[in-house]
Amino acid sequence: MGAIIDRAMAQAQESFIAASGPGGQNVNKVATAVQLRVNIYALGLTPAVFHRLKALAGSRMSASGDIILDVRTHRTQEANRREARERLAAMIEEALKEPKKRARSRVNRVGKMQRLKSKKAHGAKKELRGKIDW
Repeated sequence: MGAIIDRAMAQAQESFIAASGPGGQNVNKVATAVQLRVNIYALGLTPAVFHRLKALAGSRMSASGDIILDVRTHRTQEANRREARERLAAMIEEALKEPKKRARSRVNRVGKMQRLKSKKAHGAKKELRGKIDW
């Protein structure tokens, strides 16, 4: 699990861009926002993990298979860089988790009878709400 995240971090390409938001004049002078780009085809994921990661990435994934994360929440490059890497790691960890298989619920004969009985009672109650003939 950690090997895939390490591989993703090693292949991540960062570029710093001008950000909007907090920072005053510093925002206008320094490119503090980070754009983290990782190609998921190069990570060597299993098909199931690949599809889960693709679904998690959503619109952050380009047609060429790059996940692009833009982080501009902090005032410094280092803080934005750290958060971008944390977000990527969290996304990969979530994709690596196998979802629980849903167990079908089974109703026994008594349960079926009770359900049908309650449906009949509900229908009878609704039938009483109709117009009254004098």
